[in-house]
Amino acid sequence: MAQQHVDRFEALVLSHLDDAYTLARYLLRDEHDAQDAVQDAALRAFRYFHRFRDGDPRAWFLTIVRNCCYTWQRRHRHDRLAVPFEGHLASAVDESPAADAMAIARSDRAALERAMADLSLEFREVIVLREIEGMSYTQIAAVVGTPIGTVMSRLSRARRRLAIALGDGAQEAG
Repeated sequence: MAQQHVDRFEALVLSHLDDAYTLARYLLRDEHDAQDAVQDAALRAFRYFHRFRDGDPRAWFLTIVRNCCYTWQRRHRHDRLAVPFEGHLASAVDESPAADAMAIARSDRAALERAMADLSLEFREVIVLREIEGMSYTQIAAVVGTPIGTVMSRLSRARRRLAIALGDGAQEAG
């Protein structure tokens, strides 16, 4: 009976570890903190798996991850500095067209990462869940514990703020 419980947990929950890490990474903005939060969430999910009923295991697990991230952030926000999402690697100067395209792509990615980091946590989490994780509004509402209308409103506002931060919404800002 216990092995069935473990097998069911592994099949339903552990398949979502990558999604959990992605969410934690964006919420906590530190890879080590995200790993710790996901590990804590997985342990909590296993401990309380007997309470899980035939719902959406991904949304259930990401809810636990989100809560662990918020708890971790409340406890540790004062003793850590934010670490950039991608480490900066020194590279030799290459003036080929491909290198120019790569430099522009890195610059665009860095701008997006800065814009995402500047979003409040409530906006950042819905953007990550929708645009990166591809979750439905219903699933996001379950994860963040808000009505679907609130999810839609937060997504709209987050997208508008990202567009303005990235220069795409200059007309809207004025």
